[in-house]
Amino acid sequence: MGALDGRTALVTGGSRGIGLEVARGLGREGASVVLVARDAGRLRSAAEELTGEGLSVAAVACDVAQPAAVRALPGVLGPLGAVDVLVLAAGVMSERTAKTLRTSDAEWRRVMAVNLDGAFTAVSTFVPGMVERRWGRVVALSACLGRMSGPGTAGGLAPYRVSKAGLNALVRNLAHETALGRRGVLVDATCPGHCRTDMGGPEAPRSAAEGAATAVWLATRPDAGEGTGLLWEDRRVVPW
Repeated sequence: MGALDGRTALVTGGSRGIGLEVARGLGREGASVVLVARDAGRLRSAAEELTGEGLSVAAVACDVAQPAAVRALPGVLGPLGAVDVLVLAAGVMSERTAKTLRTSDAEWRRVMAVNLDGAFTAVSTFVPGMVERRWGRVVALSACLGRMSGPGTAGGLAPYRVSKAGLNALVRNLAHETALGRRGVLVDATCPGHCRTDMGGPEAPRSAAEGAATAVWLATRPDAGEGTGLLWEDRRVVPW
């Protein structure tokens, strides 16, 4: 018996990296997993990989930066549209030289559209059903660069840093608006650390599976005994 037997989990950015490892972990816990990503080819390969491991997986190509496409997902998914676990793993890095006074409108919008706006659209599409059913888990993949108490205000990579700080604020707000777990919905963010992914590069110290572990743990918690509406790193609460 897995912790998520009979549940449906949707993972944005699920075709690669940390998102793929989160999807794998949720599938091993018994969830029917829906992978959502923009690249149809990579998405198909990821779904085949997980299906080959005996997991229950569906895949839908969708650009989370396109609100109409995200809002259409429940209709596309049919019964799988009643999502119990929503993992917000879709993300893009800003240009390495991007600073607050040296980034273009287009670059700012490109990053915000995925990292923050896309998360909001997914939340507003799928979380109302969780509230109605009085059970749900929302896990956002944040970053240490978005922490106001850490390196998040040190300058540089402005669109990325600010988008992750905004994502943290979204998580905190939503957690309070859903009564901090008293209505059955737990909402949290996690910093996966610097991982060996397309974004993190091959020299990063952590594997994608290590980066995904806390997200899987948050999604499978039976209750909010350790608290919710928090930022987690390696299963420990860290300051926002």
